[in-house]
Amino acid sequence: MRAAQNERLTRIGPETPCGALLRHYWQPIALTAEFDPALDARMGVRPAKAVRALRQDFVLFRDALTRKFALLDRACPHRGADLAYGRLESAEHGGGIRCAFHGWQFRADGQCIATPGEPKGSRLCDGIRQRSYPVVEKSGVIWAWLAPEGVALSAFPSLDCFVAPETHSFAFKGLWNCNWLQAMEVGIDPAHASFLHRFFEDEDVSASYGKQFRAASAGSDWPMTRVLREFESPEISVEATDYGMRLTALRRLSETLTHVRVTNQLFPQAFVIPLSIDTTITQWHLPVDDTHTYWVAVFTSFGKPLDKPLMREQRLKLYSLPDYVPRVGKHDQYGFDPLEQSTETYTGMGHDINVHDQWAVESQGEIQDRTKEHLGTTDKAIIAFRRQLSNAIDAVEKGDAAPLQWSKSDAARIVGPITVDGICAADSWDAYWREFDSKRRAACKWFAENRRDPSPDSASPNHPLPAGEGNTRA
Repeated sequence: MRAAQNERLTRIGPETPCGALLRHYWQPIALTAEFDPALDARMGVRPAKAVRALRQDFVLFRDALTRKFALLDRACPHRGADLAYGRLESAEHGGGIRCAFHGWQFRADGQCIATPGEPKGSRLCDGIRQRSYPVVEKSGVIWAWLAPEGVALSAFPSLDCFVAPETHSFAFKGLWNCNWLQAMEVGIDPAHASFLHRFFEDEDVSASYGKQFRAASAGSDWPMTRVLREFESPEISVEATDYGMRLTALRRLSETLTHVRVTNQLFPQAFVIPLSIDTTITQWHLPVDDTHTYWVAVFTSFGKPLDKPLMREQRLKLYSLPDYVPRVGKHDQYGFDPLEQSTETYTGMGHDINVHDQWAVESQGEIQDRTKEHLGTTDKAIIAFRRQLSNAIDAVEKGDAAPLQWSKSDAARIVGPITVDGICAADSWDAYWREFDSKRRAACKWFAENRRDPSPDSASPNHPLPAGEGNTRA
């Protein structure tokens, strides 16, 4: 890759080509849990915080008047003071936020409604409006629309993570000190798991709850750790879909058995992978700036309600509140232990794969120099994604619409997508993963309640198949 192309795909400020593209998609600006007083006592007094995304600074707060979240540019339009330190006004006093410098007050929609230092009768505030941005609460995440004013909002697709009830979804995030693109690309690389996440001994799968690559593969008692360790060369295929790409990784276990892993890339910033037989992970990558990224994950259960306190407790061992900063990293060599590397894990960096991924993406540098890389056949999904991203940037730069912008009716057709980790007969793997997903959905109460048409074979707009179903291979 040429240096100029690498810059084009990685820089995300308002004036950059990639930044212009990403602003045409909903961004996971914060977790709803960040405003939970039980996790951050300050929020019980003042539910407001500074947030940074796509190299822009904002103030996010819960408006006392509307009881909804509001997102405004952070610099006060008077003289640029920081609204993140502003005073939240009560509903009786008009709500919104007041700058602590001169008391200028702004509604949730950004309109200035008071300039108290001005002469009596002044109408100065009538012509002053702070830029505000649409926000939506969904699946434990606060989503922001950061496109230029006048750009129509894209509807949310009916993905599993968006339609599952609150009891069956859990959101968490973590900060990585690297560019968004390398953070994104690690999740569409099926080959790395056999090395980066290799464990030399298998654990009890009954203790795998909430842990990636620890559960048994569907249809067997084989733990994923064994599959990844003993079969390190997957056959990878990439399929274009109506949401991005579907990835299929086959590991031939014997002449009669094959392990099938189906994952997905949601254009432009997310992937969907299996956590266990009945739980998936949908993970976005929010660029804070050019060299910092939050991964934002929504876990979705097709089976029992999720044990959210346990899942949060597991992850808080590695991330500290209130800003979800990793406890391990370059500062402590990612906990590297050479003895562990020789006897327990491939990396010597502990047993949590989030640390492994963090090391992999951060060790590439703040912005990976792709002019020096040498891609192989296992990188076919990364190659396809970069091409897709480049084409989308070109389209927006020419004034065309960004791809995958949906009306409400179009978005309703984008459901799923399918994820599977399973072992099946070698000659029937392609039918297996579809049948597995169909049975899982048939047994899922919340999925059944969201179906508009009871016909299981219907592919009409009233009962769409899981996203990408029926597309041919790329």
